[in-house]
Amino acid sequence: MTTDALSANARALGGALEPFVGQVYFSPECHRNYAALGFQPSPGEMNGVALPEGAAYFTSRGSLMGQVPGELVAAAFAVFNPIVVIPSVTAGWKITDATTVCAARRDGAIAQLERIIGAKPGGVAKIRPILERAVSVLRPEGRPLFAGTLSQDVPASDLGACWHFGDMLREFRGDSHTAAWIAAGLDATEIGLLTELFWGLPLKSYSRTRGWSEDDYTSAIDRLESRGLISEGAFTNKGRELRESVEVRTDEQMQPAMRAIGDDFAQLVDVLGAWSRAVQAMKGYPESGPHELAEAAAR
Repeated sequence: MTTDALSANARALGGALEPFVGQVYFSPECHRNYAALGFQPSPGEMNGVALPEGAAYFTSRGSLMGQVPGELVAAAFAVFNPIVVIPSVTAGWKITDATTVCAARRDGAIAQLERIIGAKPGGVAKIRPILERAVSVLRPEGRPLFAGTLSQDVPASDLGACWHFGDMLREFRGDSHTAAWIAAGLDATEIGLLTELFWGLPLKSYSRTRGWSEDDYTSAIDRLESRGLISEGAFTNKGRELRESVEVRTDEQMQPAMRAIGDDFAQLVDVLGAWSRAVQAMKGYPESGPHELAEAAAR
């Protein structure tokens, strides 16, 4: 497979997976589970989608790695300001433990999928072994969140197993992406700003959800300008090439999974894509996620 073909397929898989898996962060069922444990409820809705609550988000996703300190969660999540992550996780461990909140996360994610696409959606029995095959060849070196998913039991239902294996793939790509931008000499604020331009967004828009200050952004923009990566709020050719290279390096790390999927790729993407569109249509995930922003910017 050529580099271009690998990138196209890896990004198509990531896009098809995103709402199906990432709905865990917007699931009302998850929010109710977290609130029952003692977390604050969802802070509200945006365009009909329930927003995640900070402490519950950092603690529940971080629980994949066990009951670890906030410093480790911040390092693994990578793009968030540690001064936001650390107190959130510290507060979370005063409310519950990793095993309990991880179960609440999983149960809520599967419950929302069952509500939206049914407990046995079409194709689920065929897709489960394909996803399982894809994750079975992946290695955990340098990938803390993916490594954490390896300690989780596989849900009993085919739909639950598909979500679990999809979560593994999503975290593997996320960990791989972090490795790629660190290797490119970027820090968390810099990759956030370059990614906004990569998605066709204004600087300091989407990345504001990561907790960085105006001073942090000002310094990061100065550094990016001094490296010749941006100018007057836009990519230079050098900057666009660097950001694209980060994505390509991420795609390359998905090669073992893509090989394992093999000839089942089209079927996998078709079924996952249909499920994801249904989730978005029912307000289980934002209608314009990162994958759609990237696709629109590339056109």
